[in-house]
Amino acid sequence: MSKAAHPGVILRVYPGSLAEELELVPGDKIVAINGEEVRDIIELSFAMADEEIELLVEHADGEQEIIEFDKDFDEELGVEFESAVFDGIRSCANHCYFCFVDMIAPNMRSSLSIKDDDYRLSFLYGNFVTMTNMGPKDFERVEKYHLSPLFVSVQCMNPELRAQMLRCPGAARIASQLDNLEKAGAEYHTQVVLCAGLNDGEELERTIREIVERRPHALSLAIVPVGITKHRTDPYPLQQFDRESAARVIDQVEKWQRKIQQEEGRTFIYLGDEFYFLAGRQVPGTEFYDGFPQLDNGIGLTRNFINEWEECETEAADYEEPVYLDVVSGTSVAPMLQELADRAENKNLHVRLVPVVNEYFGSTVNVSGLLTARDIIRALKELPGRRTGILLPESALRAGEDVFLDDVPLTDFAKEFPGVRVEPVQSGADYREALTSWHEYHKNRSGETAYMWQSNAAYTKTISE
Repeated sequence: MSKAAHPGVILRVYPGSLAEELELVPGDKIVAINGEEVRDIIELSFAMADEEIELLVEHADGEQEIIEFDKDFDEELGVEFESAVFDGIRSCANHCYFCFVDMIAPNMRSSLSIKDDDYRLSFLYGNFVTMTNMGPKDFERVEKYHLSPLFVSVQCMNPELRAQMLRCPGAARIASQLDNLEKAGAEYHTQVVLCAGLNDGEELERTIREIVERRPHALSLAIVPVGITKHRTDPYPLQQFDRESAARVIDQVEKWQRKIQQEEGRTFIYLGDEFYFLAGRQVPGTEFYDGFPQLDNGIGLTRNFINEWEECETEAADYEEPVYLDVVSGTSVAPMLQELADRAENKNLHVRLVPVVNEYFGSTVNVSGLLTARDIIRALKELPGRRTGILLPESALRAGEDVFLDDVPLTDFAKEFPGVRVEPVQSGADYREALTSWHEYHKNRSGETAYMWQSNAAYTKTISE
């Protein structure tokens, strides 16, 4: 029997699944299906669509076994793999001026330093890719396996400027590569990381115009401000947006938004919430976001959170004894959280917002998802007074695990505050329930699966139900 160069290693077998019936166990490796090696869960999903299967499995002791069986067309194997791509994540070869991975603090866990640029993960999980490492065979696979939609980091449509910003000559081919996606029958969402004085102004105008012309293949365009941490060492001088420059971006983009809304009744172009926070403006209404196609990119996150709060039917409890809750957040979203908390106040509920300055990454990093346990602990211990509970942003914890970015377990965090209940909050509904029904509120995170962002049905079902 043959050795697969990159077999799929089973991490978990789901109870009652086909895999359990076949007596597969964690550690078993899928070497081939019907005589063909599979490189990722995409190829595996297509191969498993056959009704007659010959599965070549390698067990932990190195012994290989062929398992033959019949199955229903839509019956899935029912396992989770160690990785969705068996042949390894395709890494990024660019050296972008604004690469956030290059600004990660030293000595943080290695997974934060992975620079993936893999179009398969773009399809499966909504990761944004630059496509600079894609060749003809990759576009053939996009067409063969119907990999749509993808998520593309455009940055700008000026080929020379894009090559400069990504420090990659191949980045200049963005127009032809978008052409290739369209020829392959793929639709795509796009993103621009906007850098003041670099790809904004006239360059942004060009980018918007050219992406808009690519409808209907282009599904949306998100524009987010560059983030800079204190650990950035790249010599290229980047500037962050301030109140005035953020307002200019909003005004510029709103002209296009109105034009497209008149043409087809949707917005198509969306700005990151940070632009509205910086400019001191209200985030747009729900109808503006067209169903939130880039919510996992942070587009419309604030409006969605407010909607979840308002749709939650939990009524305010009449607390018999005083309840003192500290609500931890990044500095940017704190005013919105305070506004919602004011709606829930009653005589025995006392809510204190704790906007945490990010000392770990730098004070210019103001989002909740990049707060560390040490910074949160510091901020809370500086505050006097009573404390019944602490509400933490769940986004600050590793997906599916109770561990902060700086590798501090939630249990260790809680030990710093004896007698105080600590609860993560993810949605607006969570927030409302925690404030109005504190004694009953508890967020169970044990069923979550790490690394699941977007859902592309048949493929993601193979690794997670």
